[in-house]
Order: sequence, then structure tokens, then C-alpha cells
Amino acid sequence: MAFEEINPRMIRAAVSPGRRLLARRGAMLAYRGEVSFTPLVRDGGNRVMPVVGRRLADEDVPLMAVEGSGTVFFGHGGHHVQVIHLSGDTLYVEADRLLVFEATLERGTVFLGSRDGLRGVVRGQVGGQGLFTTTLTGHGSLAVLAHGGVLEVPVVPGRPVHVDPRAYVAHHGDVRDRLTAALGWRDMVGRGSGEAFRLAFEGSGTVYVQASEEKL
Repeated sequence: MAFEEINPRMIRAAVSPGRRLLARRGAMLAYRGEVSFTPLVRDGGNRVMPVVGRRLADEDVPLMAVEGSGTVFFGHGGHHVQVIHLSGDTLYVEADRLLVFEATLERGTVFLGSRDGLRGVVRGQVGGQGLFTTTLTGHGSLAVLAHGGVLEVPVVPGRPVHVDPRAYVAHHGDVRDRLTAALGWRDMVGRGSGEAFRLAFEGSGTVYVQASEEKL
């Protein structure tokens, strides 16, 4: 197993030659052995490279490469840590919720609900949380952050799951996402709550929902 849960707020990872981890900066709590931590930025695509000067504008959460031989303990801000394992599928997760992931996973960026034409309005209402997400695809493990714990909600055919964008953490499987307005357009004027919108998930998979609407 790539990551071992020590308690709800901390995980342990074994680092060995040829096995590279990518973690958010500030996530390392302690380590032992010969382990190096190198700041990274994205080069505009899926690749990462050593940081030179200011980080690129499209990198929401700065990352660091973790390499060497030893053991590293990860956590961040006392938040709940959820370990997720992928077996060839794609996980959609907010960038600021990523704690650490194996470099075997390919990373990208998407906008949830972009097919529904609500993108500009929603950005002003909920600050982008639960909308711009990072994708991780392939075989490997990762850990995400959440407030107050995580509920794994199964998505089954014919039974869509509706989630407040502020409570959304991640999802994976053969799942289609759809962003809808929960209120009429007149009702949404002046509202700052994500409850004016809902993320609907249909298909077969899992949606991860945090126990609080508080933003990380």
C-alpha cells in the first residue's frame, strides 16, 4: 500500500529509489532517512519541472517532488486525510484538496459543469470551489484533504447524487457531472452561497463529500 493512515489527520509513505511522490508544499510533517524535497511548477502541460523564480500562473497549489530512501509523514492544517486508490480510472479532485500522490498518476485540469453554460455566473457565486478540478489518471494512490471527515457516496445508475459545490471533494468512476441552478435566476442575485447551485453526478462510481462547507 502506497500510503498508510496513522490517524485521521496523518499518513505515512515509504519512499524508495525509483518511486517518486508529488506533495503540496508544507505537507511534510516529519521524515527519516535520505529523502529530498524539490519545489516544482507546471510547464503549461501535464509535466512538472524544478521551480525557477516565480511559479507559473496556472499552478494553483505549489507542489514538491519527494524522492530518496526513507519514510515521510504527511498532513496539513489538521484537516482530515482520505486515501484513495486508482486502478486505471480518473479521479476528479479540487487542486487545493490534494495532499500527496504517486507520480505514476497523470495530472490534468478540467472545469466541472462546463457543458451547462453557468461557468461565469458560478465563479462569482462560489469562488470557483468545487468547479475547477485537477484530474489524476492511471494506477496509483493519493491522499486528499477535507474538513470534518469524508463521506463516500456511491453513485449507481438511475440514482443521481446531488452535492453542494462547497462540500464537494472528489469523484471517480464512470460518472457524468452536471452543474445546475438550484434556485431561479432572480433568487441568485446577491447570494454568496454555493447552495444556489448543485453538482449532479450520474452513472456508476463514488463521490467524496466533506462534512463541512468550509473552504480549505
